[in-house]
Amino acid sequence: MSDSNRQTTSKNKMTSENMQVKNSSKQEADYSSMPIPSGKSRFKLRHFVVLLSFILFVAAPTAVCVWYFNARAADQFSSTVGFTVRQEETSSGLDILGGVASLGSSGTSDTDILFEYIQSQELVAKLNKSLNLKALYSKPENDPIFSFDPDDPIEDLVRYWSRMVKIYYDSSTQLIELQVLAFSADDATRIAQEIFNESSLLINRLSAIAQSDATRFAKLELDNAVDRLKSVRQIISKFRSDNLIVDPNVDLQSQMGILSSLQQQLAEALIEQDLLDKTASRQDARKDQISRKISAIEARIAQERAKLGGSGSENVRFTDLLTTYEEMRVDLEFAQTSYVSALATYDSALSDARRKSRYLAAYIEPTQAETSQFPKRGTITGMITFFLFLIWSIGTLVFYSVRDRQA
Repeated sequence: MSDSNRQTTSKNKMTSENMQVKNSSKQEADYSSMPIPSGKSRFKLRHFVVLLSFILFVAAPTAVCVWYFNARAADQFSSTVGFTVRQEETSSGLDILGGVASLGSSGTSDTDILFEYIQSQELVAKLNKSLNLKALYSKPENDPIFSFDPDDPIEDLVRYWSRMVKIYYDSSTQLIELQVLAFSADDATRIAQEIFNESSLLINRLSAIAQSDATRFAKLELDNAVDRLKSVRQIISKFRSDNLIVDPNVDLQSQMGILSSLQQQLAEALIEQDLLDKTASRQDARKDQISRKISAIEARIAQERAKLGGSGSENVRFTDLLTTYEEMRVDLEFAQTSYVSALATYDSALSDARRKSRYLAAYIEPTQAETSQFPKRGTITGMITFFLFLIWSIGTLVFYSVRDRQA
């Protein structure tokens, strides 16, 4: 065989060997990419831990809730009452004529006050005194969760009250509706009725206070006017007693009348004297007589004028007395006018306040339950189970996520 043939044969062998090596490596790669069959799954320790935690944190509490609600939880009865504050307002004739202005309203409505009052310790204490709430709410002997311990203080009773009395308040319509729970239908109705009664008393007190505030200023002005009138009258009475004069004006008119009469008599006597001087002789006795008459009249006039200048032993000028009396008369007239005006204002304010009375109107009278609707056993059990399962699921996922991250 020639050398060329030998070389060709050796090349062919090498090529075939290379192809075999490539085929074998390809087959090995194919086998390595094929999935390795897994063995039979087994119940491991972590599965047991998960199941045990589910039983402890979800299944067991749910079973306890179901047992408690069916074996121990006492039936609760509800009573519903609804009411609102009504205010009757009628227009007054004085308002039409522009009289006393209408009364203003407060910034906070009576319904808002009532809403807070129903939740207050004051109301709970009053009802506990009248109905013995602690005894009513501690009737179930084997229900420590939903019943009340009668030895607890009033603060705990107020917190328990918020669980047993549900308030629904619509601020737009000013309507309040209460759902009162108790362990008997009669107790629930009694509590609801007592709440309505106490709320009605509160509204009556607020209405009385509002009426008192509305008339307080007018009453104060009336009292001041009465005191001023009494004071002026007492001053005038003392003036009359000290000076022995009822009315200086009347005395003045009397004195002026006497003076006027004396002046007229003096004028007549002077005329008569002038006539005698012209017709009678100097020795005529009538001249001496008329002269004495004129002197007497003039002396009387001087005495009467002296009376106008002073009165009594204190020598008080009559004109000063008249001036003082006129000032007191002006004060008296002003006091009388003020009294009449204040009295009219007070009567109008009182009448207006009475027309604007408020009262509590019930649109739902306290109802009487026939069957127990509470506690909501199915709803509460379902919510507890849901939240327990949710917490357990989140806790389990977080635990294994942290463990796998650490591994």
